Amino acid sequence: MTADCGDPAPAALRSLVDLIRHRAATQPHDCAYTLLSDRGRAEGSITFAELAGRATALAGRLAARAPPGERALLLCPGGIDFMVALFGCLLARIIAVPLMLPRRQSGRDASAGIVADCAPRLALAPGAVIEGRRGELAERFAAGGLEWLAVDEAAADGAPPRLLPAPAEDDIALLQYTSGSTSAPRGVVLSHANLLANLAMIRRAFGNTARSTYVSWVPLYHDMGLIVNVLQSLFVGSRCVLMAPVAFIQRPLVWLRAIGEYRAEVAGGPNFAYDLCVERYRPEQMAGIDLSGWRLAFNGAEPVRAETLRRFAATFAPHGFAPAALYPAYGMAEATVLVSAGRRGAGPALRRVSRDGLQHHRAAAPREAGDAQALVGCGRALEGERIAIVDPASRKRLDPEAVGEIWVAGPNIARGYWRNATAGDDVFGGRLDDGEEGEWLRTGDLGFLDAAGELFITGRIKEVIIIRGANHYPQDIEDTVQRCHPALRRHGGAAFAVTGNGAAEELVVVQEIERTHRNRVDAGEITGRIREAIVNEHEIAPRDIALLRPGALPKTTSGKIQRSLSRQLWLDGALQRL
Repeated sequence: MTADCGDPAPAALRSLVDLIRHRAATQPHDCAYTLLSDRGRAEGSITFAELAGRATALAGRLAARAPPGERALLLCPGGIDFMVALFGCLLARIIAVPLMLPRRQSGRDASAGIVADCAPRLALAPGAVIEGRRGELAERFAAGGLEWLAVDEAAADGAPPRLLPAPAEDDIALLQYTSGSTSAPRGVVLSHANLLANLAMIRRAFGNTARSTYVSWVPLYHDMGLIVNVLQSLFVGSRCVLMAPVAFIQRPLVWLRAIGEYRAEVAGGPNFAYDLCVERYRPEQMAGIDLSGWRLAFNGAEPVRAETLRRFAATFAPHGFAPAALYPAYGMAEATVLVSAGRRGAGPALRRVSRDGLQHHRAAAPREAGDAQALVGCGRALEGERIAIVDPASRKRLDPEAVGEIWVAGPNIARGYWRNATAGDDVFGGRLDDGEEGEWLRTGDLGFLDAAGELFITGRIKEVIIIRGANHYPQDIEDTVQRCHPALRRHGGAAFAVTGNGAAEELVVVQEIERTHRNRVDAGEITGRIREAIVNEHEIAPRDIALLRPGALPKTTSGKIQRSLSRQLWLDGALQRL
C-alpha cells in the first residue's frame, strides 16, 4: 500500500527526520530507491523502513563522535549509500556537506576550498572508497584532520540503535556548495524549514503523487539531483530509480530506456542532457521503448534552448514522447533549488523577441527575421513565493516586459552563506526602494516577466560560465591557462561563453603572449597545451583559443579584465590575434 496520493507528506512535518520516520511507519515495505548498473540493470534497492533503520544505526555512531552542529562530508558515489549518510547526519543533527569525489588526475578541485570553509570533523564514504579503489582519498584530505566512517559498516557492538531527538525547523540540515570549481566556494545554509518549504512547492508545481516514479542520473552533490529528484520522491512517497552520472554521459539512451521500463512519470536534467540524447539517438537501441508515461521532463540548471526542446520532441515522438511533457524551470541553490516552474502538461511557453530590444533592456517584438531571438519561459513564481524584476542600480521594481535583475522572496530562500556574512548581505539582503518590508534574494540573473507572470531568462549579471549544467568561474579557467605554459602572460587572458551552433553555450579563451616570447612561439603547440589543460582540469573542451598580441586584451584603467568587451570583440572578429 502507498500513502494517500492527495496529501503525500503531512503538513505537520517539522524536519526531514520527521519525513523519513513518517515514510518508514506508513510505507515500510515500499521501495524508496533502486540503483542501476551502467548498463541499466537493477543492482540494489532499499525500502523506506530499511533506509530509516540503516540511517538510525549510522546516526548513533555519528553522535558518539561529534556533537550536533559539526559538519560531515558526504563522499558517496552510490545513491543508496548517499541517502543513508545524509539521513544519518540529519538524525544525529550533524550538518551534511555533499561533495563530489575529487578526480584522481586533477591537482585542483573545489574540495580543498570547501574543507577549509566549513571545517568538517567527519567524512562519510563506503568502506571500499575509503580503503580500496580510492585509497588515496584519505591522504588527499589528511590536512583536514578528518575522522572517516564507512557508511556501509555495521555498529561494532551490535546494540540496537537509540532514538535521538529530532531537529527543529530552523536547525541547519546541510550546506549546499554552489556548483563549479572556485578557490573561494560558498556554502548555502539550508535549514529543514527551507527544504520542506521548497519540497512542498515542487510537489504542487509538478503535480507529483506517490505514483510519480522518478528516474535520475543527476549527481547527488548537485541541488537538482539531491532535492528535485531523491528528496522530492521521498517527500511524496514514490520510487526513485538512480543511475551514475558517468553512465548517462557515456550511454544517455540507458536513461531513456529506464524511464520506459519503470514507467517513470518524472525525469529531467540540464538542457545539455536533452541535446546529448538526440546526438546519441539510435533507433535500434530504442526499439520497443515506450515513453508515453513520461509526463514531466523538467529542464533547468542552465539556459533552456527552444531548438533543444524542438529536436528532442521530434526525435522521440515515435517512442510515445509528448511535447507537452517538456517542462522548463528555473532555480538556484540560494533558493534551496526551485524558483519558478510551469504547469504539468501545459508544455513550454515560447517567445520570439527582438535582439536589439534585449540589449536595451526591453522585451519587444522583432523588427525583422534577423532581429529575432527565441526565448523559453521558465514558468511562474511558486505558491508562497514572490518574484520581482528589479533595476539593480536603483532597486526599483520594473514593469512587465522590462529586463532587469531577478529578485526572489519566500520561505525557500536560504539564510545565507556559511560564515560569509559580507557576501551574504550582497546576495540575500536585497531591499526594494518602495519601502516594502522584507529582504529579497538577488539572483544576479537577468530576465523579464510577461503580463501573465511568466518568467523569461535573458542573461547573467554574474560572469559564471554554465556548460552542461555545471558552473565554471572564468578566473579559474584563466588561471589554468596561464599556468600551463611560460609564454602565457599572467592576468592577460579572459574566458567567456558564446552560443554554439547547437544553441548550447561553449567556451572561448583569449590569451596574451608574453612580449619576450611573441616572436618565437609555436602557436599550434601552445593552443594544444591550453586545450589539454582545460580538458584535464575543468572537463570541458573550448570552442576557440585565441592567442593575442601583448596589450591586446581590453582592461579597465585600474587593470581589471573586461570580459564582456573581450567577448564582443571576439564575436566581431576584432581581436588582435597573433
